[in-house]
Amino acid sequence: MWIALLIVVALALGLAIALYFQVKASHRQADEQQQLLTDYQQRVDDQQKLLDDYRALEKNFDSVGEGYEQALLAFDKMEEEQQQARQTNEALEKRCADLQEQCTRYEAFAKNAREVIGQALVGMREIAKTSGDTKLTALIGKISDVDDLDGQQPIKRTDNILVSQVADEAIAASGVDKVNYLKFDKQVAPDAAATMLSTNLVKAVRALTHLLDNALKFTSDGGVTLKVTVDMDKMLAIYTVEDTGSGIDESEREHVFEPYVKLNQFFDGRGTGLTVARSIARRLDGDVELDATFAGSGCRFILTLPI
Repeated sequence: MWIALLIVVALALGLAIALYFQVKASHRQADEQQQLLTDYQQRVDDQQKLLDDYRALEKNFDSVGEGYEQALLAFDKMEEEQQQARQTNEALEKRCADLQEQCTRYEAFAKNAREVIGQALVGMREIAKTSGDTKLTALIGKISDVDDLDGQQPIKRTDNILVSQVADEAIAASGVDKVNYLKFDKQVAPDAAATMLSTNLVKAVRALTHLLDNALKFTSDGGVTLKVTVDMDKMLAIYTVEDTGSGIDESEREHVFEPYVKLNQFFDGRGTGLTVARSIARRLDGDVELDATFAGSGCRFILTLPI
């Protein structure tokens, strides 16, 4: 049964991705058409100025002569060009309206596709949870990332759990505690262990898993540390991931959160993990930041979620 669901989700995913790029292309075409429209409008304005100049010149002529006749011919030609520009302007406005309508339809279709994928993912998660199939769980996460990559809608916080549960499930999902060439250390503050968190468990775990995966990917020696604390003054749960990896240059610190950015082409991945983590966190009213003050050899990423 889950294989059939997987096929349906794969088809829907392909359609959603195609629609996503079609929408972006349509937006780009609309921008280009708008630029053409602006250029044409500038040309019309320039011609109107010349036309006004000719009309002023016409009033100053005392007699009809060769120069006046040439001015009239130029005037007639300008009026003809102005009419052509006006027609082009109207055609461009209609084209822009058509493109906007197409974008609206594509966006509505993409929204429906996301809803279908979301419903299928719920069923697949139940199957994966029941069967304990780790490969299916990983695949579900990757499919979910496609929707979270550029998600805009707030995520409903329907789960009331312990702050430490997000850490425990993210550790299990990433497998960072099972890697034998690194030392993994989890540090949970006593007050964090007893604090409840209102969030979306699946999404919060996914965000933290991406941070752990990132640390694991870029750390070949040393270790990874996960610190779980709470700030009761700001009502925040704080998950800090530190590693002893290769680090990130200062000039690249904000670029790492852009989609499909890979600072090291020798590692696997699509360059979307940190983008998805920040997208999820912000739609949960939290955030993901790279700590620029970290003095260690690697990196420190901080995930905050409202309690």
